[in-house]
Amino acid sequence: VTGSAIQSHMYHKLYNTSRGTTDFGELSHSSSTIKMHINRSVYLSIYLSIYLSIVKTKTKKKHFVAQKVKLFRASDPLLSVLMWGINHSINELSHVQIPIMLMPDDFKAYSKIKVDNHLFNKENMPSHFKFKEYCPLVFRNLRERFSIDDQDFQNSLTRSAPLVSEAQGRSGARFHTSYDKRYVIKTISSEDVAEMHNILKKYHQYIVECHGTTLLPQFLGMYRLTVDGDETYMIVTRNVFSHRLSVYKKYDLKGSTVAREASDKEKAKELPTFKDNDFINDGQKIYIDEESKKTFLDKLRKDVEFLALLKLMDYSLLVGIHDVERAEQEEVESEDNEGEEEGESDGGIIGTPPDSPSNTLDSAKPLSPGDFDPSIDVYAIKSHDNSPRKEVYFMAVIDILQHYDAKKKAAHAAKTVKHGAGAEISTVNPEQYSKRFYDFITTILP
Repeated sequence: VTGSAIQSHMYHKLYNTSRGTTDFGELSHSSSTIKMHINRSVYLSIYLSIYLSIVKTKTKKKHFVAQKVKLFRASDPLLSVLMWGINHSINELSHVQIPIMLMPDDFKAYSKIKVDNHLFNKENMPSHFKFKEYCPLVFRNLRERFSIDDQDFQNSLTRSAPLVSEAQGRSGARFHTSYDKRYVIKTISSEDVAEMHNILKKYHQYIVECHGTTLLPQFLGMYRLTVDGDETYMIVTRNVFSHRLSVYKKYDLKGSTVAREASDKEKAKELPTFKDNDFINDGQKIYIDEESKKTFLDKLRKDVEFLALLKLMDYSLLVGIHDVERAEQEEVESEDNEGEEEGESDGGIIGTPPDSPSNTLDSAKPLSPGDFDPSIDVYAIKSHDNSPRKEVYFMAVIDILQHYDAKKKAAHAAKTVKHGAGAEISTVNPEQYSKRFYDFITTILP
């Protein structure tokens, strides 16, 4: 046997012995039975090459650990998991070849990941959790059709913790907004998840046909989070209201008059949600020009006809009103206060940190308080020139996942007995509901 063959044989034997060890003393001891078979120079050559190989491997591992890691800091561990999951999902999708067209299986697909013994950022993140995303390719396609870039979507939901909203939906549903206020995160029930799966294919087809111009919710992602054995379902939609124009009054309108007033508890909130009877009693109207009115009603008619076909009902028109003159006055007062504070200071200017949420928003801030970017505030309509007040309206259809099932039929029968057959109760069949809803909305647009 040649010397080179012995060297090769001994190298592999010694290397195999060394794999898995991190103790070079142990490696030296393990090699003591080998070195007697070869001369000293060959042995040192083999030993040195293995030593350098292991050092190189260990250096690579250290470099990997030292890579910059994105932190997900939220006071609620559930939100930290959501941020982590969305970040993971978008990163994974960026490496997937996007199909030209969606297949039937895409509407049943899901991706999920289980994380155990997560020790990094343990102050904010649970050490054990699961994250599941429903129909990832479908929702990615919907985001694209709503002109939402995945990188922007990821940044909005993961760069800083979502904000808690005081709004509360059906059955105690909780709401959050992304830190830049462009997206709404809502907790939903497992029944809502099932209903979403039932309508998703037709909803997607409808969005394709209307080219994304709709008053319906823009569904952008649906997730299940499991923390401490508890499952929480969440859905992300585009915010109906503006990310920068404040709303001073809002209404939830169904076209029903029975028990449709805001409660005293609701009225005590900073921004209460008023209802149909409140809208009528306030003498409120939506003053928009004829072209905007026609466009709005055309979209609304098509949307409610679509919802009726899906046997969906009990949805609402969410209306938010921005008072331009009030906002202008508040801006003047704010500038005056800032001027006084600067005058009292020692002249030093403390700017907004480059990564702060407010800096991100202000970078695209239009000059006028009443102006907005229609590509972002897609539900916004300006009041016409002759309206009593200069306003901006935000109007969209919300809460569309209520199917007209046996439970709703029973509720309709009970309310009919209580209030009479002619009463405008909210629980009616989908065709009746859509017609009454549309007719009522036409009356608020003079």
